[in-house]
Amino acid sequence: MPESSDSNSSAGHRQRLREKFVKSGLAGFHDYEIVELLLSLGTPRRDCKQPAKEAIKRFKTLRGVLEAPSAELQEIAGVGPHNAFGIKLVQEVAREFLKEKILEKPVYKSAQEIFDYLYHSMRDRRKELFKALYLNSQNQIIAADDLFEGTVNSSAVSPREIIESAIRNNAVSLIFAHNHPSGNPTPSQSDKELTRDLIFAAGIMRLKVLDHIIIGNDRYFSFAGEGLIEQYELDFLNLKIKGVSEAKRRVYRAGLSDTRLPWQS
Repeated sequence: MPESSDSNSSAGHRQRLREKFVKSGLAGFHDYEIVELLLSLGTPRRDCKQPAKEAIKRFKTLRGVLEAPSAELQEIAGVGPHNAFGIKLVQEVAREFLKEKILEKPVYKSAQEIFDYLYHSMRDRRKELFKALYLNSQNQIIAADDLFEGTVNSSAVSPREIIESAIRNNAVSLIFAHNHPSGNPTPSQSDKELTRDLIFAAGIMRLKVLDHIIIGNDRYFSFAGEGLIEQYELDFLNLKIKGVSEAKRRVYRAGLSDTRLPWQS
């Protein structure tokens, strides 16, 4: 039995999308067209345009579709378990690829790659996630850990656990990152206090904090870029100098109090 004109039209549309991708990658694609391509891998003989548009309508963006729970994806007509599996697989492969891409690379020579990885893995999370990147003496990233999930503040994040983890990884310096689900990366007072506490804790153990990055929607806030890392380091240094001076004064006073004149003995 010959195929219907609708089937031929759908197959032709899908083929044109694939040829467009082979020729120029995803440049010029709408979000729903990218989702359509992904869905066509799991359902090669069915028109995937409408389910793709429904997915974008529900989850707003391509990123939203990639980060959506598998069960919610399958609530869309035309998106079955095979499609949901394919979408989650692509998302995880991309995340792992970007992670491997930044490991063992000098951080200051591949800052964009680091941001790309952080943004991809953290931008659409519904809860705050606190991440630490550990670097060696050549400023190469040697490990990356997700440490805390939930509200990120000085009471939820344990500096002790972070420092212990840094020591286990033989790190010399660290970069911290967390996301703001609201999309606004502006640091709260709690974010600033936490960063200051972490810099002080790292300084005591002679570890250096290079940056704390807050991931928002298509933008980020860098504590180093805004000069706050340097400011907190100076605060720590001044506190350290003040502590040493106070200790010297106490020793001096103690020495005077122990001095006895001959007729006082």
